[in-house]
Amino acid sequence: MALSDVKCRQSKPTDKPFRLHDAQGLYLEIRPNGSKLWRLKYRHDGRARLLALGKYPIVTLERVRKLVYEARGLISEGVDPVEAKRAIESERLALTEHTFEAIAREWFEGKAPTWAAGHAKRLMQRLEADVFNRIGSRPISELSAPELLAMLRQIETRGAVETAHRVRRTCGQIFRYAIATGRAERDPAADLVGALKPYKNEHFAAVTDPIRLGAVLRTLHGYTGTDVVTSALKVLPMLLVRPGELRAAKWADIDLDAGEWRFQPSKMRKYKLELIVPLATQVIEVLRDLNDSTGDGDYVFPSPRSRDKAMSENAMRGAMLGLGLEGSEVTAHGFRATARTLLDEVLKVRPEFIEHQLGHTVRDPLGRAYNRTTFLPERRLMMQQWADYLQRLRVGASIETLGVLNVA
Repeated sequence: MALSDVKCRQSKPTDKPFRLHDAQGLYLEIRPNGSKLWRLKYRHDGRARLLALGKYPIVTLERVRKLVYEARGLISEGVDPVEAKRAIESERLALTEHTFEAIAREWFEGKAPTWAAGHAKRLMQRLEADVFNRIGSRPISELSAPELLAMLRQIETRGAVETAHRVRRTCGQIFRYAIATGRAERDPAADLVGALKPYKNEHFAAVTDPIRLGAVLRTLHGYTGTDVVTSALKVLPMLLVRPGELRAAKWADIDLDAGEWRFQPSKMRKYKLELIVPLATQVIEVLRDLNDSTGDGDYVFPSPRSRDKAMSENAMRGAMLGLGLEGSEVTAHGFRATARTLLDEVLKVRPEFIEHQLGHTVRDPLGRAYNRTTFLPERRLMMQQWADYLQRLRVGASIETLGVLNVA
């Protein structure tokens, strides 16, 4: 017997689920908790199937019979109503939850723990400033190459050509993630290779003339700011590390008696390799003095606002700007390039010693990465003689008396 609205409304739950049947496979399931759910039983390709049609009384008896009629029409055409419902839901998600911004943030959350904090922060700032406000609300599967290009052109027009290229590469990574997770079918960013204005990828400015380098070192040693920044400026040229790695240095990783600093360099985090930085006597002297004021905390170079945080990335840059150094000629990061050039071309140190000390992955002839202790005696000698060389440049020694490092 066909159901009536009165019967549906007056049916009371029991301690077990039961069903009230209508026609064409439709029934109302009454559950112990009082829920009343519409279900349609049918067969498709020889298999029994079950289609959920909503909850009574939100979906009325009259409305559910129309849904059954529509579902039976699909079945007669060889279409499975369950699959048709999934396709509609997928389309709805693509328009609401599967937006470019939603998927970009999901991708970012998965990647950010593997990146340096500064890199992650800058990348998200670029997305929020240049991308989300333009294409963030668009379903990622519907975005086209012309839409991306229009967005990138807006970045180009303000003169940020390099940023436009970076944003295109980041968008490409997000699209590839969406493809891998079934939310997109192709990467339109790949179609834009060559479409943007070219830019010159300049390296960090570095001083490679020994006479000028001596003048720069004298300027750095003349800084009269805080002990923390003063000490950082003195040791940075001698250590061959990145400024961010120096800022994040912790006392727990430094053994002044052994003359070693052991840490995991930022560019090698994914390889889980440790770098040993031999400390020259000049570096140890500066750090021992600094230990008197910051040794009771975690960071060697703490923030003046909180001992629980490292010195900001602008501290050394601001000091160098104040000294008239930071700019087109010299940067904090450029001291790595200075060391690489002078150690190789002037002091004739073997390139593999330099590359190891720069924290680069160096491999043997079989393609295996050397371990952290490779060439350690030679690197220890190199670092001491490099510090000696810089000291002699700083006090104005002539080029003729500087000699060549004895690191064969």
